[in-house]
Amino acid sequence: MKRSALIAALLVFSVSTSARTGFAQVPQVPETRAEIQLSFSPVVKETAPSVVNIYASRVVEERFSPFAGDPFFSQFFRSGPARQRVQRSLGSGVIVSEDGLVVSNYHVVGEASDIRVVLADKREYKGEVILADKEADVAVLRLDGASGLPALPLADSDALEVGDLVLAIGNPFGVGQTVSSGIVSGLARSGSAIPGGAGSYIQTDAAINPGNSGGALVDMSGRLVGINTSILSRSGGSNGIGFAIPANLVREFTRQAEAGQTRFIHPWSGVTTQAVDDAVAEALGLDRPEGVVLAELHPQSPFAALGLTAGDVIMSLDGQPVLSPSDLEYRLSILPVGSKVKLSALRAGEPVELELSLIAAPGSEETQRVEIRSSGPLGGMVVADVTPALIDEYGLSLKASGVVLLEAQGASARLGLQRGDRIVEVNNMEITTAEDLQKVARQRSSMWLLTVDRGGRLLRMRVR
Repeated sequence: MKRSALIAALLVFSVSTSARTGFAQVPQVPETRAEIQLSFSPVVKETAPSVVNIYASRVVEERFSPFAGDPFFSQFFRSGPARQRVQRSLGSGVIVSEDGLVVSNYHVVGEASDIRVVLADKREYKGEVILADKEADVAVLRLDGASGLPALPLADSDALEVGDLVLAIGNPFGVGQTVSSGIVSGLARSGSAIPGGAGSYIQTDAAINPGNSGGALVDMSGRLVGINTSILSRSGGSNGIGFAIPANLVREFTRQAEAGQTRFIHPWSGVTTQAVDDAVAEALGLDRPEGVVLAELHPQSPFAALGLTAGDVIMSLDGQPVLSPSDLEYRLSILPVGSKVKLSALRAGEPVELELSLIAAPGSEETQRVEIRSSGPLGGMVVADVTPALIDEYGLSLKASGVVLLEAQGASARLGLQRGDRIVEVNNMEITTAEDLQKVARQRSSMWLLTVDRGGRLLRMRVR
């Protein structure tokens, strides 16, 4: 009996030893004191000086309305006594160039009137937003008079893999610079469950809390892999589900800021797409769900120029698989306008390799602002004929045409209209050009009937 037990023990030891020898490269659970004492401190010492605290403030106007909170009437009755108040925000940022370029979130510094940036060594600088994009939630600051700052190198975020170790560095709740550790929990995250919805985010379980926004997500080589931007939480605190903007998008923002751009310019797709699920894959004859299906193409879309049509499938762009509609837009946004990239697609069911020319949305330099001059309720409107650039800016349907509102001033400001509203009809007259709107606005009428398209919903209003 003792002999059998001894043999069994030796066999267990033998298997364990051979497993360790045969798979020496597989990560092991720390067992010795030396392994347990391994620390992230070398990475923190290298990266923490590049993460800054940001204190921003802006003056906002608040108007009281008896219809405030009403889901319908609040769209039209916004007038009321205005009062100003100072709104303050606290966040983080990352130094990306020695001469004082700092990247943060738009929701931290966007539209701020005063920005104060405090470095890890307590030095303070005045910051100015030089490039920002609300939809991407990215802003680039220039620090006044800064030089010789500790810049953080950017990693290739496409090289990340689920399970990679990462550190989140920021200023949660204003307690001071704080480091938390975790792993990459997911890649190319998007959807309605994510605050912001659009985009293609890195998911991490490293603790991210209010104040971490704009801070760094770094890898074990001390490189920036993402900008922490949001969390998914019912309580408002960290729940182990945080999201970061990939470093490859940060790189393109930095490139454009250094080139002197004041507005982020991204390649225009001119398409709407649908994710390929199991049912769609079966209908298309695919082995498994992959890519995105083209649902609609604008006549000036660069995809249409390649002969692609509705029903064709985009498989990969620039060598990277396209995982979702949001991922396609992200893949385009990290590439410079004017370049050409390889595109893999299924055209009419046949695999093709194409070269896609990346263009900005046409019409961005051709927008003709027209101010409506009238003593009636339409006076003061600033409008323009719909172009692909305005379709892209305001998220209009690819089929949109006619006239879009750019600004409401004077009498028109009291109508409750919003930027991006498309003027469809006035007094039962179809509005196809800004000139049409100018003509009808000059007419005399005791009652004005307006039909407006807002986000695909037709709103009708009567104005005396």
